[in-house]
Amino acid sequence: MKVPTRQQAEAYLAEAHTLNPGPWVQHSRYAGQAAAAIAAHHPHLDPDTAYVLGCLHDIGRRAGVTDMRHAIDGYDFMQAEGYPGAAQVCLTHSFPMRDVRAAFGKWDCSDKEFAFVREFLARVEYTPYDRLIQLCDALTLPSGFCLIEKRMIDVALRYGVHEYVVPKWQAVFAIQREFEQAMGRSIYSVLPGVVENTFGFDPNTPP
Repeated sequence: MKVPTRQQAEAYLAEAHTLNPGPWVQHSRYAGQAAAAIAAHHPHLDPDTAYVLGCLHDIGRRAGVTDMRHAIDGYDFMQAEGYPGAAQVCLTHSFPMRDVRAAFGKWDCSDKEFAFVREFLARVEYTPYDRLIQLCDALTLPSGFCLIEKRMIDVALRYGVHEYVVPKWQAVFAIQREFEQAMGRSIYSVLPGVVENTFGFDPNTPP
């Protein structure tokens, strides 16, 4: 898969931060770090590729404050830059289950764009990198790595819940099991600060 270098990815993210600053930028950096850490313990994934795709999964937010439109904007931007693999991740990262109705947030796009996403998800073959970034999107907050459940509640509190939420969560946990089986360990074992960031305290600090 042809992807930008780490330096290029970081430059894209820095530029995006100037265009639309917000907590999404730090979330993206942590997603890249989580992806690299997991990939380093996976028999078939490259940490550099994983890092880049994690960093760029939300790059469509460079276009401004939007809801689900950011996935389309990211896809278009990465395609224009010549990186179709990264473009695909921009569209797939929100869909561990292939159903546009499972999205959090509004589809603030045209009917034609919505139809494109629906058809894309129906025909695309997910790669291990697609599933990796879906996983890492679900275990990173702007403040760092956390339990997946913490991130799920964070998103639900901001966007609300609907009938597809539980199946979507189940799909994320299925991806977690898939990666942990391939790694032979818990994903959390390679992510520092999960306890502190999830529960808001340092377990090593004396009472």
